[in-house]
Amino acid sequence: MRTTHALVQVAEVLMADQADRHWGYDLSKRAGVRSGVLYPLLTRLLDAGWLTDGWEDPSQLTERRPPRRYYELTDSGRRELGAVLQKAKVDPRFQGFTIGWAQ
Repeated sequence: MRTTHALVQVAEVLMADQADRHWGYDLSKRAGVRSGVLYPLLTRLLDAGWLTDGWEDPSQLTERRPPRRYYELTDSGRRELGAVLQKAKVDPRFQGFTIGWAQ
């Protein structure tokens, strides 16, 4: 998968958050990636097997809204996105471009 700024931003959020489920809208806001860029990227991550997805159970909702789609990192995704972030740390294109890399 081609390493883009959007991929690095989304990878950082996915890897930093220990939550099992990630919501598209939340990912968009936290990563600073527009939905028109985010959702095609999430589709590529799903196709690569780095993410799985599902829908909230409508019977469990306490608010009046449609169920949300969630995304979960796979073990493969955790390894691959970790490698993407490691490479981005030394790639000149991403120097000075971090969301919160601790190391």
